Amino acid sequence: MAVYASLLLLTIIIGLGRVVWGPGRVDRLLAIQLFGTTGTALLLVLAQWQHQPALRDVALLLGLLAAVASAALVQLLRRGRHD
Repeated sequence: MAVYASLLLLTIIIGLGRVVWGPGRVDRLLAIQLFGTTGTALLLVLAQWQHQPALRDVALLLGLLAAVASAALVQLLRRGRHD
């Protein structure tokens, strides 16, 4: 389980580099979506590894918030392009 958690953390670090140095807005948006997906997966792995069922609830909440935030960012980018 520690290997999976380490790989997921590495994915988040690589995604952070894409957010900071991404060539375009779409790349940054995809990296932010990656944070939500990877964060959810990381919490689920930790929940199984630590035998903490409360972390599953937090993972579900993070997944829901990531989906809403992605939709909001798409609307923001769409609105900014037309103004």
